[in-house]
Amino acid sequence: MPSNLYETDFYAWTQEQSKLLKAGDFKHLDIVNLVEEIESLGKQQRQELRNRLGILIGHFLKWDYQPEKRSKSWRVTIRIQRREVEALLSDNPSLKSYLPEAIAKGYEAGLDLAVLETPLDYKDLPTDCTYTVDQIFDPEFPIGINEV
Repeated sequence: MPSNLYETDFYAWTQEQSKLLKAGDFKHLDIVNLVEEIESLGKQQRQELRNRLGILIGHFLKWDYQPEKRSKSWRVTIRIQRREVEALLSDNPSLKSYLPEAIAKGYEAGLDLAVLETPLDYKDLPTDCTYTVDQIFDPEFPIGINEV
């Protein structure tokens, strides 16, 4: 196995590492890069949670602060993102302890989304997230979600 396979052909490197693991050939594993990649997988799950929450919260803000523009599209986006967040947490239960931080960070992205996609500006919206964990997962929230 070339020593720089990790840098030159990542896919080939993953296949080689998989074969070595299956064979129990731990002596030839690229431990340093394996550790880095495993840690990266965990970070990706956290980032996915923040991203999904950002989209969800951004649509909550749009829904709450532009009631006259509520649409089927916003309702469906809220349903999709809520379902994806729930699935992510179901697949990765240990992320639940990260939820408060993920909501706070997701709120920043949600603010950006609301400001980007509406005439609203940052000064028009709360600085901190006002949505609770219960609201985020409540299929009846936000008010009127099932009426459009």
